[in-house]
Amino acid sequence: MNLLARVPAHAPGLTRRTCVLGLASTPFALSALANTPPRTSIRIGQTTALSGPLGDLGLAMHNGAKACFNQVNARGGVQGAPIELVVKDDGYDTTRALNNALELMADPNMFALFNCMGTPMTAAILPKVKASGIPLFAPFTGALSVRPRDMRNVFYIRPSYPDEAERLVQHLDTIGTRRIAVAYQNNTFGKEIFDGVRVAMERRNMPAANTVTVETNSSDAVEAATSIAALPSEALLIGIAGKPAVDFIRAFRKLRKGTALYTLSILGTAQTLKELGEDGVGIAISQVVPMPNASTAAVVREFQAAWKALGASQEPSHLALEGFINAKAFVLAMQRAGRNASREAFIESTWKLDQQDLGGFDLRFTAPGAHASRFIELTMVGRGGRFIR
Repeated sequence: MNLLARVPAHAPGLTRRTCVLGLASTPFALSALANTPPRTSIRIGQTTALSGPLGDLGLAMHNGAKACFNQVNARGGVQGAPIELVVKDDGYDTTRALNNALELMADPNMFALFNCMGTPMTAAILPKVKASGIPLFAPFTGALSVRPRDMRNVFYIRPSYPDEAERLVQHLDTIGTRRIAVAYQNNTFGKEIFDGVRVAMERRNMPAANTVTVETNSSDAVEAATSIAALPSEALLIGIAGKPAVDFIRAFRKLRKGTALYTLSILGTAQTLKELGEDGVGIAISQVVPMPNASTAAVVREFQAAWKALGASQEPSHLALEGFINAKAFVLAMQRAGRNASREAFIESTWKLDQQDLGGFDLRFTAPGAHASRFIELTMVGRGGRFIR
């Protein structure tokens, strides 16, 4: 039947054109839209360091996420659609990370970027993410400088580096340790940490800290350790990660064995602690997820089972658990949005989530630029690289 033929030419306010447009709301049109083929998989991309000086960090996070996604896929995926994680190694190099991100975003089936690693890398990627509108979920950085308040498509989970620094300085002040030295990585990541420490110390009227920087390639780690060891301090706060941290701490321990060492969560991979050996014993570390070998939290028990099923050669670590939690949060957000949700629908749905309990670990996405987790606790490295509270 010709539907237009049924429209009276004299019908007030009704034209053949408006009737054509109105057909979009008829059951016939809605049926056509509903018959759009469902998404066969939910494809997400990750650029991270799987090699290079910080490769053990990126690999731990990636494997933690993979353990979660494997577990979810074994149970049928998200409403029948499996999660497909596409990873590209950037070796903790900014140019490679940007090129990786551009390649991932060029894939028309790429739904989101996930858990991309590093402050300099995130800074390079953000303008492209903003222009494309693609969701960037749980980038691995605590830097405030890469947490813009005008990007609704970026979701942060871990607390900021200044938050961790504040917690460490608060502890030192509480126990009466006020003369603190600071060693930090000579990049945006390290400078964020130093700024957080400086502000926290100024707030408590502590004396200004003696400082030293270490290059990301570790070329000056021994020289830096020698320099800071020659200056008086009661405690040394370290804002360095990966191989540079290992080389620096080893060199410093040879010169100043009795000085208390404090550092942030990014140091605490099993590989780093294994390489440090006895030099790592006694280091206090702030953590942004629970103990990975504890069984009190349901999310930790779930992680342990998934990690065992993955068969990873790495030891389970806080960073692996963080990757698992980030993946679990993404799955929850995707389930709420629906397997066939558009990117914008996913973004809107995620911002509408109330506080979520992932199994003893709470999350709440409140506003662009803010982090969804408030969890920070202090741990200490014991014998054999094991953490104790």
